[in-house]
Amino acid sequence: MFSVSQCFSESYAEARGKFCAAAADGGGALRSWLNPKALGPGGEKLCLDTAKFGPADAQNMLVLIAGTHGVEGHCGSGAMISWLRSGGPAKLPKGTGALLIHALNPYGFAWTRRVTEDNVDLNRNFVDHDKAYPKNEGYLAIADAVLPKAWTEESKAETERTFAAYAQKHGAFGLQGAISGGQYTHPDGIFFGGHTSTWSNRTVRAVAREELSRARHVAIIDFHTGLGPFGHGELICAVSPGAKSFGRAKAWYGDELTSPEGGTSTSAVVVGIMTDAFPQELPDAQVTPIALEYGTYSVPEVLNAVRADNWLHHRGDVASELGRTLKADMKERFFPAGDKWRDMVWARADQTVGWALKGMAGG
Repeated sequence: MFSVSQCFSESYAEARGKFCAAAADGGGALRSWLNPKALGPGGEKLCLDTAKFGPADAQNMLVLIAGTHGVEGHCGSGAMISWLRSGGPAKLPKGTGALLIHALNPYGFAWTRRVTEDNVDLNRNFVDHDKAYPKNEGYLAIADAVLPKAWTEESKAETERTFAAYAQKHGAFGLQGAISGGQYTHPDGIFFGGHTSTWSNRTVRAVAREELSRARHVAIIDFHTGLGPFGHGELICAVSPGAKSFGRAKAWYGDELTSPEGGTSTSAVVVGIMTDAFPQELPDAQVTPIALEYGTYSVPEVLNAVRADNWLHHRGDVASELGRTLKADMKERFFPAGDKWRDMVWARADQTVGWALKGMAGG
């Protein structure tokens, strides 16, 4: 019997070691993709690692992804390693394979950040950069409050007043959308979608082409944290409710499935999400993507941690006492301490993987 708690890690380096060992023990084919643009806090190299299981010509492929939002990789990594240590590869149905993508954004994972080395939110980066970017008038109205000049009680109170005034006019969910929906005007802001494809963007597209080109059915589970009730895993399908892939996801996951566009999700409607890359790179496959979003703390607490981390890297000192305090808070908001939350993560992940495999088998 494996220990769920021991499958989770306190750092990127620890997680990478555990993942590679568990994948090798499970008979996986391992590959590493070195990020040439960044190093970790200890000067360590940063890699996106993949592990592939099952027949080379598998028509059905389960894809698990950890670390799209860096620090959220603690969760996805733990779920993946739990799947490996519980014998997941050996239990794959006949003709079905699995591809595990570990630390899609290794910089964010290593530095306890949601963003890449370019300060880009990877889940807003998969837009067509040759076209006009989506507008976010709400973010423009609050941008100065999002990134104050100093991190003081006074500046935090001023930000709260600005946010409260916006929420009074547009509603709490309107404020959440303005902050987190994605923006392309403030490179030093939060939820910035970037002005070009990031290294992680280009790399995951290469991974899809090289590792999944023979598949005809691809079920994606992208692990995230920070929204919803503590420990609950919400199954979010961020494609149009009219799309065929949404219909498949609804058939697989039933009433558990939520839709930002349909107004049933804790997530705001966002553009340029990472899983959009898979149907683009795999035009001959039926791709059915979901995000598995685990709740941690309240939305204001989570967004405040994101703002604080952004301020720290642009205007503060990461090595200072305040920096260490803000980093510890950032980690806790996206990766709560203690075994209870981690046990809940694995239980829901195990259930969701089962639904995905059953769905592909029936498709």
